[in-house]
Amino acid sequence: MPEIARIAGSLVVGDGLRGVQMNEIVRVGKERLVGEVIRLSGDTAFIQVYEDTSGLFVGEPIERTGQALSVELGPGLLAKAFDGVQRPLERIKKEAGDWVTRGIDVPALDPAKEWDFEPKVKEGDRVELGDVLGEVQETKSIVHRIMVPPSLRGRFHLIQADMDEKFRVVSISGGKHRVYDTIAVLADEEGREYEVKMAHRWPVRIPRPFEKKLLPEVPLITGQRVLDFFFPIALGGNAAIPGGFGTGKTVTEQTLAKFARVDVVIYIGCGERGNEMTEVLAEFPELEDPTRPGAPLMDRTILVVNTSNMPVAAREASIYTGITMAEYYRDMGYDVLLLADSTSRWAEALREMSSRLEEMPGEEGYPTYLGSKLAAFYERTGRVYPLGGRDQIGSVTAVGAVSPQGGDFSEPVTQSTLRVVGAFWALDSDLARRRHYPAINWLTSYTLYYGLVKKWFHEKADPSWTEMRNWASEMLQRDAELTEIVQLVGPDALEDAERVLLETGALLRETFLQQNAFHEVDGSSSLAKDMMILRIIRFFSERAMEAVKAGRFHAEDLHALPEREEIERLKELPDKECEAKIAEIEKSLKEKLG
Repeated sequence: MPEIARIAGSLVVGDGLRGVQMNEIVRVGKERLVGEVIRLSGDTAFIQVYEDTSGLFVGEPIERTGQALSVELGPGLLAKAFDGVQRPLERIKKEAGDWVTRGIDVPALDPAKEWDFEPKVKEGDRVELGDVLGEVQETKSIVHRIMVPPSLRGRFHLIQADMDEKFRVVSISGGKHRVYDTIAVLADEEGREYEVKMAHRWPVRIPRPFEKKLLPEVPLITGQRVLDFFFPIALGGNAAIPGGFGTGKTVTEQTLAKFARVDVVIYIGCGERGNEMTEVLAEFPELEDPTRPGAPLMDRTILVVNTSNMPVAAREASIYTGITMAEYYRDMGYDVLLLADSTSRWAEALREMSSRLEEMPGEEGYPTYLGSKLAAFYERTGRVYPLGGRDQIGSVTAVGAVSPQGGDFSEPVTQSTLRVVGAFWALDSDLARRRHYPAINWLTSYTLYYGLVKKWFHEKADPSWTEMRNWASEMLQRDAELTEIVQLVGPDALEDAERVLLETGALLRETFLQQNAFHEVDGSSSLAKDMMILRIIRFFSERAMEAVKAGRFHAEDLHALPEREEIERLKELPDKECEAKIAEIEKSLKEKLG
């Protein structure tokens, strides 16, 4: 009989487990704690336990399940909070109280709730894996599409022949159904029949298949000026937000969750403080979805909660749980934003487990496979045609926070992340100390997506987008150079024209780059408003430069102009008021500066 042979923190070594498979879920001890097999040696299995192992004893039984670590996928995921292994926290509270009881087994989806299923195919129709059989109104915001599961034949790794195979709809039943009721019966070419339910399971470590991956040519509009204008990320892309303590990683990710123009948001609190997740749980149900007026933001959101006081090993499970649910909604044709806060805590869990397995350590004690783990996670993003030959396009965009100790970007997690992400939004401690938020350093951040999304900005936003972006980047670079000179020898060393450039840089920093995430208007900025603000800053700069060079105005008096203060306040005005105010400012500047 399988039993515990050794216990080392969250690692349990079991004997008598011949025939057990890698990544199989087992139940450990008399309390039946959830564990996953991560190494095999003969009859011995090394098990990563996702719950607190205090109180376990050598000799306690180990129970096999025959299943890999997997998630339930079906109606009822949205507007819910789960732990790292997809146990619903609200239901756990009802059954066990305020604390997560060890070994508690609660289904992710409510098996008793009935959903109104509306068929989209009829008996006799031919369907493929991934085709939509019908729909369920999951929340006010999202229609849940019930698809032919890719695992219909029990296989999770598919070849092209599997994807091309046709099935005949033998029967399909509309009306009220529970998630594990049979809603349809399909038959293959040989007459074998398969029952389809509204929900199915999928192993979290296996990426869900798709028809074709597309180039990331459409930007994800975040509502944050510094990101949308200077460092855009594409739908289906990935980005990292590294920064030291207090630089605003969590607030930036929460702002993206609130205002990004996506259909579904999956927020993973991986090893973060419990009060931060409490804020999300308390705030999101009260906020309105900016993409669907009138609907609460929580209606399109899933929370995966694995706070710092929860078992370390479950941090890895939470990352894979989140990305698998993201792929599921992607397959419905939705744009999904996955926010992981923070991947450094996941890496720390990998380091702890690696040391307990007595593996050869890499840099700073992290496992040597840290880079490949991070790459495999971010590789599951993308903008794709889902299975089933539909014209709908779905995407998963991942943004991972990185928490380097002391803000040192040379540490292994940041460097390994840098090698695989397409956008790097570097948070700066100096900016944070000056209360400049978001504290994204415009000189050290970068994006690899602009060349791909540039055409979209020209066609959908403004034909002069790139030209204005280049001008603003040049002004900020000149501002940084002149600021260094001022710090060394003082402002008297600057010519009048250079003082105008400094004033332009200050306007760009204080008006355009700085943004109040908690302001009802400035929290999110439209692309049209971005261009309006930037154009008036450029108009001010060019008129001031002409006036100063012609001797009509003194450079040191520019800061005292009331129009400058009015420009700073433009970001707090709604778009229509902003446009009218800009016209007034232009007229006034023409009169004063010529």
